[in-house]
Amino acid sequence: MRGRMALDWNDLQFCLAVARDGTVSAAAKKLGVDHATIIRRIDRLERDIGAKLFARRKTGYQLTDAGRRAAAMAETIESQIRGGQAEISGGAARLAGTVRIGAPDGFGSFFLAPRLGPLADKHPELQLELVATARLFSLSKREADIAISLALPREGRIFGRKLVDYRLFLYASRDYLAKRGGIETRDDIKSRRLIGYIPELLFTPELDYLPQILPGFSAQFRSANLIAQLEAALAGLGIAMLPRFLAQKFDTLIPVLPEVISITRGFYLLMHADGRDSPQIRAVAEHIYAAVEAEKALFLDPP
Repeated sequence: MRGRMALDWNDLQFCLAVARDGTVSAAAKKLGVDHATIIRRIDRLERDIGAKLFARRKTGYQLTDAGRRAAAMAETIESQIRGGQAEISGGAARLAGTVRIGAPDGFGSFFLAPRLGPLADKHPELQLELVATARLFSLSKREADIAISLALPREGRIFGRKLVDYRLFLYASRDYLAKRGGIETRDDIKSRRLIGYIPELLFTPELDYLPQILPGFSAQFRSANLIAQLEAALAGLGIAMLPRFLAQKFDTLIPVLPEVISITRGFYLLMHADGRDSPQIRAVAEHIYAAVEAEKALFLDPP
């Protein structure tokens, strides 16, 4: 029976690609093959295993229980192959391939992006992808190889480690304060325009800090994007709660009541358990750790 035959790793790769991307067309594009090849390989793998791996839906391919087990096995094999290259070569394997980093918009755009150059110079065959946006990233679906998060995951095969704590303060532009007058107390803020997040679009509860620091106050200008909030504050639209590492780049932003109003949050670096032994992913993670450690004062010092 074909179900007793040894499984073909190449077929498992196709299964894993569809499991991660959800559609045959997306998997085909990523693997550089045509649509029919993907379907043929999955059909063959299902015959070899003797079970359906996917339920075909209008919205895409949904894993069955057998499919989830097959995808998990494929991830384990993939991780072993990646890690084996370094082990066989005594750790001297060249770093090549693609590593995708998912990060919050502020940290990704203003801190991480300018500090990836030395890593790219050291490993010219390493392709770095930085997705800097306000959202959660699914490591199990391989939306990213490394994710920077504001909290540790509560479940799943995810490895997490604290990257750094960071402090946030209220900031307003120099021109805004000159026009509207200085702020001496919390009550003075009542007559000012606040800039903040759209509550129902918060991608993580750790960002819902305005009710905590200013009970009874609400933002009159709201955006789901931190960079948009920064630009609004720079333009004199109002007062925004901004991370210190972000606001300190702009001389025109003045901290408002920093001794009275501040909050601390944390960044965590997350990797899937099956990818953390990959030489490429590990090298990128260690570079991020080192970059943050070298400039920790940017995150924690007073404004």
